[in-house]
Amino acid sequence: MPRLRRPRSPALLARRAAAALLAVAALVLALRPDPPAAATGPEPPPVVVAARALDAGRALDSGDLALARYPPGTAPAGVVADPDLLLGRVLAGGVRAGEPLTDARLVGPGLTALLPAGQVAAPVRLADLAVAGLVRTGDTVDVLATATGATEAETLAEGVRVLAAGGAGEDPAAGLLLVAVDPGTAARLAAAATSATLTVSLPPP
Repeated sequence: MPRLRRPRSPALLARRAAAALLAVAALVLALRPDPPAAATGPEPPPVVVAARALDAGRALDSGDLALARYPPGTAPAGVVADPDLLLGRVLAGGVRAGEPLTDARLVGPGLTALLPAGQVAAPVRLADLAVAGLVRTGDTVDVLATATGATEAETLAEGVRVLAAGGAGEDPAAGLLLVAVDPGTAARLAAAATSATLTVSLPPP
């Protein structure tokens, strides 16, 4: 009489199937070719940035400068790679730590390079340093003049862009703005500066 084989338990069959799958997975991983090495390109060139937050009117020294690297094509125009090229240059406006120091941030030719045709950079020295402290490079302002004995201020320029805002405290540039205007307005501003008190208001954007 033939002997009947006992059926195998489902749990035993499941364990054997799992072991077989693990063995196949290990074999596939062992035979898989190594991934190609990541392509390495040239190291991005250095870019000089502010090592810390700096105020407008500051003459840069070595402690103010640091180097950063930007992916190719992402660094702004007007940057330099050598900190020595910026030593002694004066900031036209305040900068934050890590901000690239472009030519437009410095007093010099770069500051006026982007002026539209027919505009010049004109200085405006404000009498109230507290008001001057509210103005930042890139703001749009109205320039007002109050003559001696006058009861109302006269608007000399409306909606002009601030190219640079001076420093604060004992800084010789404290209260000084550099604004972009047409030559006629620049002449009126210069004349008013000799006989009137100048201030600014900030219109809504």
